[in-house]
Amino acid sequence: MSASTPPAPSAQPAASTDGPAGDTSKRRSVTGRSGRVGWLFITPNLVGFLSFTLLPLLAAIAIAFTGWNVVSGYSGITFVGLANFAEALGDGALWGAAGRTLLYAGVGVPATMLGGLGLAMLLNRDIAGRTFLRVLFFLPHVVTSVAIGLVWLLLLNPDSGPVNAGLRAVGIDAPPDWLVSQTWGLPSLVMIAVWSAVGYNAVIYLSALQAMPVDLYEAAALDGASAFRRFTTVTWPALMPTTTFLAITMTIGQSQGFGLIAFLTQGGPGDSTTTLSYYMYQQGFQFYRFGYAAAVGMISFVGVLLLTAFFWRFQKGRGLYT
Repeated sequence: MSASTPPAPSAQPAASTDGPAGDTSKRRSVTGRSGRVGWLFITPNLVGFLSFTLLPLLAAIAIAFTGWNVVSGYSGITFVGLANFAEALGDGALWGAAGRTLLYAGVGVPATMLGGLGLAMLLNRDIAGRTFLRVLFFLPHVVTSVAIGLVWLLLLNPDSGPVNAGLRAVGIDAPPDWLVSQTWGLPSLVMIAVWSAVGYNAVIYLSALQAMPVDLYEAAALDGASAFRRFTTVTWPALMPTTTFLAITMTIGQSQGFGLIAFLTQGGPGDSTTTLSYYMYQQGFQFYRFGYAAAVGMISFVGVLLLTAFFWRFQKGRGLYT
């Protein structure tokens, strides 16, 4: 029997990439590729944010300290310091617009959120056609303000609108003039704003309701808690983050509401529906006082920022998980 030859030693690689140095280079390569891919995805949104949000905001802040009648061109820009802000704070028309803005948002936002919560709790039940109803109630949110305004302009027509026709049919001989009335103009806008946004609030609340833990309801039911008690101790605290989100976003949206006002009432009759956003538009694009309009915008921005901080502070420690 021949003697077996020992196996030849395996060839060693000339340069091994294993070990700490090789792992580090691999991680750096992967991180570099991931970073480039990430920047590739966020670049379009970043360019849009810089072009249409940050730069206009900085320009508005700068213009607020100038006196600029846009008709005169860039040569007509003069630095006036705080004069625009001083004038705005002493302007009775601005304070009237601010009061109407607070009324518009102060009534519209709670009514929209309350209606959205009630609708969400209804749609959270096992009822026939629930999916169709969700889509139906959400549709006004994706429709343009011009289309919504046109529909309501026909519905609230004082002479031929179906709303007043129905009121006359039940015995009301002198129904409101709605959008052409100084008394009913702003309430009409609030009603339309609530109608158009309640479906969005319902969908957001519904998603929060469906994500809530069922075991908490079961434990509360075993303890003998009534339906109202379960709502106040389980449902409402669990919905506090969602409520805060909706309160902030709805307040910002309502305080900047412009489309419905511009299409339906143009701030009238008189100035009964002139809010801060429409007042700023009038000063800038009707009277060409861009500096003063920018100052009004900055004051409005600070007011909304303070309200946002209040909502955020108010919800601290009131949620189910905080």
